[in-house]
Amino acid sequence: MKYLLKNGTVVSGNSAEKKDILIEGEKIAGVGVDLSAADAQVLDMTGKLLFPGFIDAHTHFDLEVANTVTADDFETGTRAAILGGTTMVVDYASQDKGGGTLKEGLARWHKKADGKCSCDYSFHMSIVEWNEETEKEIRDMIDEGITSFKLYMTYPAMMVDDGDLYRIIKALNDFGCFAGVHCENSGVIDALIADAKADGRFGPENHPLVRPDDMEAEAVHRLLVIAAQADAPVMVVHLTNKKACQEIQRARANGQTVYAETCPQYLLLEDSVYSRPDFEGAKFVCAPPIRKKEDQDCLWEALANGEIQTVATDQCSFTLAQKALGKDDFTKIPGGLPGVETRGTLLYTYGVREGRITLEQMCRLLSENAAKLYGLYPRKGAILPGSDADIAVIDPEKESVISAKTHAYHTDNNPFEGFAIRGCIDQVFLRGNLAVDGGKLVKEKLGKYIYRGKKQM
Repeated sequence: MKYLLKNGTVVSGNSAEKKDILIEGEKIAGVGVDLSAADAQVLDMTGKLLFPGFIDAHTHFDLEVANTVTADDFETGTRAAILGGTTMVVDYASQDKGGGTLKEGLARWHKKADGKCSCDYSFHMSIVEWNEETEKEIRDMIDEGITSFKLYMTYPAMMVDDGDLYRIIKALNDFGCFAGVHCENSGVIDALIADAKADGRFGPENHPLVRPDDMEAEAVHRLLVIAAQADAPVMVVHLTNKKACQEIQRARANGQTVYAETCPQYLLLEDSVYSRPDFEGAKFVCAPPIRKKEDQDCLWEALANGEIQTVATDQCSFTLAQKALGKDDFTKIPGGLPGVETRGTLLYTYGVREGRITLEQMCRLLSENAAKLYGLYPRKGAILPGSDADIAVIDPEKESVISAKTHAYHTDNNPFEGFAIRGCIDQVFLRGNLAVDGGKLVKEKLGKYIYRGKKQM
């Protein structure tokens, strides 16, 4: 199919200009002023904003966790993603502790995702056990298009100790790869949980108290000291607070390469949500927890200053019934929130429209930087001749209200319930296919597995 998109504002990381886009097959054939093509279907984009398809590089679909499985699998999760303008996700596959291999983990995630996705997809690989065999498999992962990895400094079933943390990030750097790291101090968190239970405190309002900002900042500091010793770059994922952000700033001032990611929940929600009555606070349980207003302000400033490279979601959804598994013990509440459907519109409404960030910065945060970090640029993350024709079209004047009654997630709650949106996703092209039209999904399961190269930032 050939499309000519006329008179829209085409947004890149450097500009927002009125241009036309010619799509031929799966690729962008031309970008410019007053383009014409006799055999193309012409679509008038007057008044619309055209972004490179958004990339969410932090999702958890069909994940077995906390004695349950996430409410959204790759089928429902990627439907929600593309409705929100996200044309590619990078989910987290995982090795199993106790002898599991990276190859086995990758095969399991392909089985979960292949043939089910409505947007393109790839995987990071979580390393939870380090030995000679695992190290040998890094080359196999690169051959399979996986060039980024995940490490945990918390969760006993997932975490690696500091010695292996050093060995892994050093070895990954030797291969030209890097890891994103979940930074929290597991030992102190366990002690704070024990204190809470000894005091008879079992409600969700205790969740942020046992995972305080200091223990995230301490883990970020420790990671960066280790990374400096290894002389290797790292990514701090789902950054939540001012103290942790300051640790990153200090490391960069000392010459380290450190990337950072945050999520909409940390930009727009405050920790008072955990004290809502009638177990309502359970809906917001995630790790690290939602923080305070001053932390929000710090993160927005870091976005505006280019100190945070990407906004992802850490999508990990559960129903109210699943959250109720922790009714009598907040540590048993499955942790995670949905977010892939609303990330772009929230960032536009509460970031761009309120003057916190520019259109160009939004493009970098949602598209361009992720493509460069994860070895996809310029195939993804750009509206350039030769790029995949992945385009998210925003109608900046259209209004809506976020509601669990109308969202596409396979769950009955939404952390942004009642948030007003001004600037809605109108159309989405996935590799030249008009997959979303008028805000409705018109083509499903067009997603392909994308082999990634090495980072370009």
